Order: sequence, then C-alpha cells, then structure tokens
Amino acid sequence: MEVQERPMTRPKTDLAQDVDLIKAVRELATGPLAELADDIDRRGIYPKSILHRLGELGALKAHMAEPGKPADYGLAIAAMSEVSRVCGATGFMVWCHDVCGVYMEQSGNPALMGQALADHGNGLTLGATGMSNPMKTFAGIETFLLHAKKVDGGYLVNGTLPWVSNLGPDHYFGAVADIAVGGVVSSEIMFLVRCDAPGVALRDCPSFSAMEGTNTWAVRLTDYFVGANEIIADPVRPFIGRIRAAFILLQTGMGLGVAQGAIDSMWTVERQLGHVNEFLEDRPDDLQAELDELTARIMQLAKTPFGTDKQFIIDVLDARAHASELALRAAQSALLHQGARGYLMTSEVQRRVRESHFVAIVTPAIKHLRKEIARLSAEELPA
Repeated sequence: MEVQERPMTRPKTDLAQDVDLIKAVRELATGPLAELADDIDRRGIYPKSILHRLGELGALKAHMAEPGKPADYGLAIAAMSEVSRVCGATGFMVWCHDVCGVYMEQSGNPALMGQALADHGNGLTLGATGMSNPMKTFAGIETFLLHAKKVDGGYLVNGTLPWVSNLGPDHYFGAVADIAVGGVVSSEIMFLVRCDAPGVALRDCPSFSAMEGTNTWAVRLTDYFVGANEIIADPVRPFIGRIRAAFILLQTGMGLGVAQGAIDSMWTVERQLGHVNEFLEDRPDDLQAELDELTARIMQLAKTPFGTDKQFIIDVLDARAHASELALRAAQSALLHQGARGYLMTSEVQRRVRESHFVAIVTPAIKHLRKEIARLSAEELPA
C-alpha cells in the first residue's frame, strides 16, 4: 500500500476574529523567522527585527484592549503558537513581551499606560518579565531575591535575578521585591526595571542547551530607585491573584506551537517511512486530534482570562501542564518518526526536542503546576 504524505495541518482554532493577522504572522514565521531559527537556537542571534515586525502586524497587542477593539487572549495565543511552531525561542520572547504588557495595562499607573503601553503593544519598545522567582516564592518553592527599602519618594532595591530573558540595554521588565521592616518581611512591591537606568547591571549567564538567542541575562540591582512612575502593584498579592490566569494562559501558545511543529515534522517523512512508522505509538493523526482538542479547550478558557474562581484556576493550570506534556510527547515522537535524520544537530526535530524541554521547565514548570493543582484541590476537601 502506498503511503501518502499529508500536507502540514493547521490547528483547528476559532480565528474568525482576525484571520488576516494569523495569516500575516504565519508568513513571517515560515519565511524570515524560519531562516533564522537555527542561528537563534545555537549561535545566539537575537531576532529583534522579527519582534519589531510582529509588533507592526499587531501580534503583540491582540490581548490588549484598544478603542473599538476588545482584548482577545485567544488571538494572542494563536499568534504565539504560529511563531512557536517555527521557533520556540522566539515564541517564548513573544510571551515575555506579551505578559509585560499585561503588567502595564493592569497596573492602573498612568505612567505605564497611555503612550508607553501603545509603544509596547506596537513593538516599538520591548519588555520582559522577571517573575520566575516571585511566582516560585508565592508557591513556597523559593524566597525573594530582590529586597526593597523605603526611602523618600520611593524605594531602593538590591539583589540579583539569575535568569531574565528578552533583555537588552533599552529593554524593561516587571519584577517583585519584598520589603522588610525591622528584619521582618511586611509586604512586597511590583515594579518596572529599566535596563538603562542607574543601578542595573546585566551579566552573562551560562550557555543553555537550546534557545541561546533569547537574550537571557542575570540582572543585578544595586540601590535601584523605584519611583511612582515605575510601580506596577502595591500591594502585590491581590494583583498577582487577578492576573495569574492570564499569565499562565498566554504561555500555552508556546506549548501548542512546539507540538504543532513536531507533528508537521512527522508528516514530512510519512511518504518515505510510513510503512515502518505505523508501528510507533503517538502517530501524527492521534497527536493532532489531541492537540486540536486541547487548543479548543484553551480557547474557551481564554474568553475569561482574568477569572479567579478556584476551579477555573485549576483548569488553567491543568491546560498549561497538558500543553507542556503534549509538546514533550510530540517532539520525542517526531524524533522517532524521523530516525537518524532527526538526530542530526542541524535538524529542526532535534531543536524542537530541546525546545519542548524548555516549555516543560519554564516557570511554572510541570512540577510547579502539579503542586499548585494539588494545593488548590486539597483546599476543596473538608478540613
């Protein structure tokens, strides 16, 4: 029996709200971005021009409301998925920028909204997030690495964050510091760190196994002054509770895209190797059906990104974990389907295996997600 090679499939998401945007993002991803993907992964090329172009297309502000245009988290996730399908590193940087926009938009601080937010949404300026340590701290996994002291007109912040991605001399990112009074932590502040401000030093990180072009740095703050114009939230915990679902939902675009790219790679060898690949588990049809079902589920959750109901949060955490697990399975299956050619260092399949590992460990990692699901689920049981 002759095995037919199936054309690359597309996720069955509801994109009727802006088909043109998704088409434009797809063309950018499969063209200029695809040409850079290997250099981004291994040579550390930062795709700044790609990020600016995504901003011009409107892909970086789909989740932000504008006059006459409501926020659309489903569209933002779909756009991120198209990017991640070709290059997981760039998809991650899209998330870094997108979630920084969430911080700014939801801050209520006029200095971070208005023109500053418009420039951010259009990709004229680039932002990131330094929230890995705070999120782990709130979950009882780590302790705060940044510490603030109240001074006239604001705060002085000291400390080091070991990993912050999508940074550069003219970038900025959201961060959290605790405030100690008399040696006891009393509260926290969330604020914007501007990389070109006094007291900010970017230091090299050890080399990663993949995604070297994400411009990831260790950030040292030395008496960094935080004034009213940089405050995102004070107090912090109610703010984090309000944006938590949006933060996590946006990340699913990375997992969906890496999984879809892996499934695409499986189909490219179906004509030549289908007669033996049919004996493997996790065939492309099966993975595609699971991915489509998960995508539809995420799109439904994305309709209410700021939900705070306990069961809704559990569903969001579970969908994010499922996206990570599916990316891992799909990438490994693509390697098995492609065989030796997928084991070449230059193979996009080899790159996706390493990208899928990142999707699984980036905060919140699978273990972090499962810990939170267990905690929230236990709270529903009788004392």
